[in-house]
Amino acid sequence: MMQRPKSSKEACDLCERDGFFNPQESADRFKIESMVNNAVADLEQARKIIPLTQKNSGGWSTIYKLHYDVLRELADACIRFDCVKSANHWCLFAFLCEKHPELEFSWEFLEKVRTKRNGIYYYGTPIAFTDFKEIEFQINLYIETLRKAIEKKLKELD
Repeated sequence: MMQRPKSSKEACDLCERDGFFNPQESADRFKIESMVNNAVADLEQARKIIPLTQKNSGGWSTIYKLHYDVLRELADACIRFDCVKSANHWCLFAFLCEKHPELEFSWEFLEKVRTKRNGIYYYGTPIAFTDFKEIEFQINLYIETLRKAIEKKLKELD
């Protein structure tokens, strides 16, 4: 029998119980800014190659992975303000959903892009143009939401 998917709360509780949230001494401004700069550079490159990629190209897997990595990097940077580092992406997104409800992120969406990205990496599952188009608007919205939240938190550190 297939197990029902866990909620973000169940995931967060499991991750906390099993020690997947590593406490950090402080919110390292230099590290957070560096993470944001890396994510922005990846996003800029992804956006440059989108118009050059044919609809039937295997390059959509690369574009998908780049967008996912930007989202993950910004999520990681965001939780650094809570003086936490997550040991894996599942716990990272669970923490973000549970500890930052103000972001209004969908756990189901985050799970969808995470598992699809894992399919690329671990099972060789190709991503088609339509797969990327299906998530493009929402992933870009989440990326922008995280960027703005991080900018605001950096100003609060001043």
